[in-house]
Amino acid sequence: MAKGGWTYIVTDRPFGILYVGVTADLAERITAHREGRGSAFCRRWSLKRLVLAEPHDSIENAIVREKALKNWKRDWKLRLIAEINPTWDDLYDRING
Repeated sequence: MAKGGWTYIVTDRPFGILYVGVTADLAERITAHREGRGSAFCRRWSLKRLVLAEPHDSIENAIVREKALKNWKRDWKLRLIAEINPTWDDLYDRING
């Protein structure tokens, strides 16, 4: 049975630096970012606020979406976040609660 996946965006603040990632375990991955065990880019810029999380039926679909999002213009990513999370709330507690 295929395991699902997630694409996500973390930032330091509303309209701040954006990082697009993919994972099979969203709660663990965001915990890693928050504890400084995430990517070097996230550690460097202190990106810990989860502002977008998209579930996918398979990790392969999540990887395809991550690659697409990484190729998007910044304005498109900001618009996507604003549509789904207009107040740029940190969604971490919703996934880890």
